[in-house]
Amino acid sequence: MATIARAGRLKERASVNRRILGAAASVTAASVLVKLVATLKEITLAAFYGRSDAMDAFLMAALIPGLLINLIAESMGQALAPTLIRVREQEGHASAQRLLSSATLCLSLLLAAVSAALAVLARGVFPLIASHFPAGKLNLAEQMFDGLLPVILLTGIATHCTAVLNSLERFVLPALAPAMISVVIVAGVLAAGGKLGIWALVYASLAGALAHAILMAGTMQACGYRFQLRWHGMNGPTREVARQYGPVLLSGVVASGGLLVDQAMAASLPAGSVSALAYANRFVSVVLTLLAGAIATAVTPYFSAMIVAADWAACRRTLRTWVRIAAMVSAPIAILLIAASHTLVRIVFQRGAFGPRDAAAVAPVLAMYALQIPFFVSSRVYYRFLVAMRRTDLILYCGLINLALDIVLNLLLMRWLGVAGIALATSLWTVSTFLFLGYWTRRLLPREVTP
Repeated sequence: MATIARAGRLKERASVNRRILGAAASVTAASVLVKLVATLKEITLAAFYGRSDAMDAFLMAALIPGLLINLIAESMGQALAPTLIRVREQEGHASAQRLLSSATLCLSLLLAAVSAALAVLARGVFPLIASHFPAGKLNLAEQMFDGLLPVILLTGIATHCTAVLNSLERFVLPALAPAMISVVIVAGVLAAGGKLGIWALVYASLAGALAHAILMAGTMQACGYRFQLRWHGMNGPTREVARQYGPVLLSGVVASGGLLVDQAMAASLPAGSVSALAYANRFVSVVLTLLAGAIATAVTPYFSAMIVAADWAACRRTLRTWVRIAAMVSAPIAILLIAASHTLVRIVFQRGAFGPRDAAAVAPVLAMYALQIPFFVSSRVYYRFLVAMRRTDLILYCGLINLALDIVLNLLLMRWLGVAGIALATSLWTVSTFLFLGYWTRRLLPREVTP
């Protein structure tokens, strides 16, 4: 009997790992396709608008909505998913639906309120963030910003529905769906770009966001959760989500602050340092999005279900397995980026105004940034476990520590390595993140009981 039970546990363990691997592979493949479609969109926009003042104004107008969607909506998804799974497993689908309806209402009201506040404040904010724009260009950016404000609500709803679908182990369509936005934008610009100019891009962005939101809400409804805006009171699960949401949101704000610190410090270095930081980060950000995003998305619902069942042995095995897999997959990519940094920069960027001296300046920045890859990807496994444990306060503390480390390390390393020192500082605080989250994960896991 003991042999049969042991065989059953091994089979179940292998089944969970296969499901996580399948989910991670599906999300990665879908993300690659989405990025290819996005590249087609960028090529189309470059052909229509080039580096014009109108395109500059649009990019500035779209900057704040994109940042707010990541902060507000994605934070809600991380806070909601573990509690939604727990309520569904312990209290039934009807209770989970009530929690979802309340959370959707609160998120929609928050997104709408932020959009309304931005509409009022835009005239005061844009002269600060786009002070180098001439009056006409600044006015165009402000007008397009007003036009793009509904994207905050629409894409926020789509992001919210995506998190719910992932909690149901639905990964492929939610990962593919953002490609719809790029497709609609390309179609809109090709159809109306000649007549409407840059406003064709604004209207197409709105249409793409609306189509994305409708698809995600409809898919969520088909999977058993209705899209409802209804308040069911501040009960236990709702309070639990609210307690988790605040730290996750604040940790996102802190992370954004770190990016601003890096750019501000790079601006104090010789001309071209900010651009060098941005060019180098494009390589690394693609890797992090594909690997860390896929693994984090795939493990989340399984961690939540294991924690609901108090299956700590399964949690421990899954953590060990996926931290190792993340490291084994990402470390060779990091080594390749470091070894081939100059060649990659030269092949991708060296043409036109970007010459050999520029490639020589960007390559060491890429090498320093690439050091973070295995630590960042592996730390996402710990991160998602802590979120599933509803210990988002630890995520916030980690972010605050990292912000302080970023400032101190930047000041030290930029004097030695210039802008490459800022990239190295980022990689070093990523190691700190890995150690911090790993330590608290081990602390929170109940001790193994030996028979």
